[in-house]
Amino acid sequence: MTTARSVRVRIKGKTLEVPHGSSVGEVLTAHGLAGAGGQRVLAAIVHQRCVDLSFPLGAPTEIIPVDYTSREGVLVYRRTASIVLIEAARQLFPGVRISIGQALGNGYFYELHRPEKVGAEDLARLDQRMRELVAQDLPLTIEQVSLGEAREIFARLGLPDKQLLLQTWWEPFVPLVRFGEFCDVHHSPCAPSTGYLTSFQLVHEPPGLILRFPPRGRLAPLRPYQHTPKLFKTYRETRAWNEILGVENVGQLNALCIKGEAGELIRVAEGLHEKKIAQIADLIASAADRVKLVLIAGPSASGKTTFSKRLSLQLLVNGIRPVALSMDNFYVNRVDTPRDSEGNYDFEAIEAIDLALFNEVLAHLLRGEEVLSPRFDFQTGQRRPRELWQPLKIGPGQVLVVEGIHGLNDRLTPAVPDAQKFKVYVSALTQLCVDDHNRIFTSDSRFLRRIVRDRRYRGYSAADTIDSWPRVRQGEMKHIFPFQEQADVMFNSALVYEQAALRPYAERFLLEVPQDHPSFVDAYRLLKFVSHFVPIFDESVPQISILREFIGGSAFKY
Repeated sequence: MTTARSVRVRIKGKTLEVPHGSSVGEVLTAHGLAGAGGQRVLAAIVHQRCVDLSFPLGAPTEIIPVDYTSREGVLVYRRTASIVLIEAARQLFPGVRISIGQALGNGYFYELHRPEKVGAEDLARLDQRMRELVAQDLPLTIEQVSLGEAREIFARLGLPDKQLLLQTWWEPFVPLVRFGEFCDVHHSPCAPSTGYLTSFQLVHEPPGLILRFPPRGRLAPLRPYQHTPKLFKTYRETRAWNEILGVENVGQLNALCIKGEAGELIRVAEGLHEKKIAQIADLIASAADRVKLVLIAGPSASGKTTFSKRLSLQLLVNGIRPVALSMDNFYVNRVDTPRDSEGNYDFEAIEAIDLALFNEVLAHLLRGEEVLSPRFDFQTGQRRPRELWQPLKIGPGQVLVVEGIHGLNDRLTPAVPDAQKFKVYVSALTQLCVDDHNRIFTSDSRFLRRIVRDRRYRGYSAADTIDSWPRVRQGEMKHIFPFQEQADVMFNSALVYEQAALRPYAERFLLEVPQDHPSFVDAYRLLKFVSHFVPIFDESVPQISILREFIGGSAFKY
């Protein structure tokens, strides 16, 4: 006589005995468990990994339901909506390649590669077909197939980008997700069916369209779309660079690395950076009669410091001697720092800067007067005594360069006339995609950079950086991104090869995260992501590369 096996699981403080092999979704349904505020559960955290609701339970664990209030839930929702869009486009436009691009307007940009441009009628048909598929509540199915079978499937479907990605796939099996006639590598969890998509919007953005999503936390009507022309232009410029390099997806990058051609790719990518920095320096030089202050802003790990140093070199080439003024030295004393809603110090808030003192120093400098610039001690959280402040003066043929997250916010520099400012926005806006239907999250590029830098040079573990990242992102959303369109010029610091060069470091440091630690949810996701890249050894990376700010070995001092 045999006894049916059971598994002990814990959900929302309840301990349950469930049949061995039960799916997460079956357990949640059987016990009437929903997400926050009664929201529909999209996926779950099991063993500190985000998994589909079809995931089978075979060992004691805690189940954490994932809904749209969490970042993981947002990613599941977006992945599901993207699959539905691709299948709808396949049905309406047979044989037409559709590719994903950048994040814009709380959504993803897509292109249909055909002679005719996407028009309003195309958009309306696509929107209608997507809503029909959602109304039918059709299933998305997950399966495991052999590597050879996966390659045959993608060959039959005419998807060379996915075939190329699998050329460096070392596992014998490949997880797939299917919806209609569309099939993809199952990179991340999806909702069980199309009926979970209660809110989305298609927006015409020539030469393509944007699939928009509701704001995190509430599946409600979307906010009006706001066009960001400077950001969009920067994205498209980088996309064109990738096409010049012949590297638009991870499979193409891996193929070059395996053939030993990564060195040339690195040199061309770095050359494009240098050319762009030189063009920015030329713009500043052409307005040297009026520009007295260069403001460099951007989110965390965007490479602002190295960019400012390389820009300074190009300004010297133009006969302009830059003088650096560090915004970090103008922090208020720690006890006077504003706090966020959770009571933590909010170092990203503009009120964390002594604006009055900063503008007083600026005013003196721009009048050609010598002034004492404060020095801040980050260990004590106090401004150093005045006798230790640094004397500073701007002479003829010089320009003041200020780097900091608030550089684009006019509240930082009200004492300086707009005509005397030149604003630069720096961010890592990667345009490399995993394949035609799976993008690399823009913030993940900076996330990996920061994990590596913090672990190597700032004494923080990968778990520490992962834990602090949501607060960093909140600060960016509030204090940086709303002002990016006010920049005179944008510089994209992303390098097409950087994930391959970061992999040896990122993989090593992410593996230090304990598997029972809450931060392992993100660590696991990032480990899966970097595993797609053939590593590049860092001796190929130039000493003045922005990437050196994070992996070390830079010719600059920081």
